[in-house]
Amino acid sequence: MGRYDPATLSSVRRIDQRSRRTTHLGGREFVTHGLERRPWQDLFHFLMTVGWTALFAVFACAFVVFNLLFATLYSLERNGIANLNPPGFLGRFFFSVETLATVGYGDMHPQTLFTHAVASVEIFTGMMMLALLTGMMFARFSRPRARFLFARHAVFRPLDGRPVLMLRAANARQNIIMEATARLRLLRDELTSEGYRIRRIHDLALRRSEQPVFIFGWNLVHDVDEASPLAGASLELLKSQNAYLLLTLSGADQTTGQQLMARKEYSPAALRWNHSFTDILRTDAAGVDHFDYEHFDDVQPLE
Repeated sequence: MGRYDPATLSSVRRIDQRSRRTTHLGGREFVTHGLERRPWQDLFHFLMTVGWTALFAVFACAFVVFNLLFATLYSLERNGIANLNPPGFLGRFFFSVETLATVGYGDMHPQTLFTHAVASVEIFTGMMMLALLTGMMFARFSRPRARFLFARHAVFRPLDGRPVLMLRAANARQNIIMEATARLRLLRDELTSEGYRIRRIHDLALRRSEQPVFIFGWNLVHDVDEASPLAGASLELLKSQNAYLLLTLSGADQTTGQQLMARKEYSPAALRWNHSFTDILRTDAAGVDHFDYEHFDDVQPLE
């Protein structure tokens, strides 16, 4: 009693492997179980998130499978296609390709009622596939993509006589992002008064959370005062709390009018105490400002 037979254990392992998913967030690895991948029930999301190589592979496989299926249907009537060339199944396959793509060279054509009916169904299927393919490609190409740069590290340093947390972001596309907005949050494990362990999210107020015109760079500053959730924080404390910072940027692209969004996670290992960012702005003798993004991620210790 209470023991699984080998067949049951094998089945449980197969189900667990199918439903096992790995996610990385805040420098940590999370594994979820019990949620099986069902791309056919969420096909749009699957086609929007899969890589370009896999997307073209899916379309190519679907194209070949559909043509093989209709070539098999054409084979049910031996003389249903006039001027079949090359003869046999290969010729029916190429006739299916021409019909599915609505090309119709004119050499091969249906000559029986059954073949006309199958060709009509295939033309309808081809039109639907072309419409879906066009819509999917347009959706992927028209999807707004932000090219925001985030510095690899965040620094704790004094500024205006007060300790602050400073982060750095930039617009790599260097077009105008209107009404850009930044939100900074701290996620960490805490214990309630009842001893219950809970994951809490704290909003970290920024000195300036809005940028009317975001083109080059943006230094985001949070005051680490008595009211800040980061008051008294240290590297060891943040590690013990499994904490990380989450910075999100959003804004309207003036060129397309689309809303852009991007995020960056900072684990405790990415935080630097008593450091400052290397200045990337210099002004030459002619009064022209230069931004050197090769040093965008560089930090240096303060004396």
